[in-house]
Amino acid sequence: MYSEIQRERSDIGGLMACPEHREWNPELIKPKKLLNPVKASRSHQELHRELLMNHRRGIGVDNKPELQRVLEHRRRNQLIKKKKEEMEAKRLQCPFEQELLRRQQRLNQLEKPVEKEEDHAPEFIRVRENLRRIATLTSEERVL
Repeated sequence: MYSEIQRERSDIGGLMACPEHREWNPELIKPKKLLNPVKASRSHQELHRELLMNHRRGIGVDNKPELQRVLEHRRRNQLIKKKKEEMEAKRLQCPFEQELLRRQQRLNQLEKPVEKEEDHAPEFIRVRENLRRIATLTSEERVL
C-alpha cells in the first residue's frame, strides 16, 4: 500500500514537471503561486515605489556610511573656516587697520575688569543703585 502511494506521487511529480502533461489532463489542479508576505506588505510597496521614483529622477541613495558623511562635513566646514580666516588676514594686512585692531583689543581688555567687578557685587546692591538712579531721575523731572 505504501509503495502504491509512492508510485502515485512519483507519477504526479512527473506530470507536474512537464508542462505538456498539464495541458493534456484537465483533471489536474493547477497550482497557484503563493504571495510573498514581504512584497505584499504596504510599507514594502511604498518603499519600492519611492525608490523607483528616485531612480527615475536621478536621485541616488546615499551609499556612504554615516561616519564618513560626518567626517566629510567636518572637513568641509574646516576648509570654509580656514578660507574665511585667510581672507580676514589678507584684509587686515594694512598697518593702519592692524593698529586699530590692537587699540580695540586693549579697550576691550580694560572694560572687562570693570564689568567683572560689577558682576561680583551682591544683587541687593545693584538693585539699590538702580533705585537711586530712578529716584534721581524722577526728582529731576519734578524740578523741570
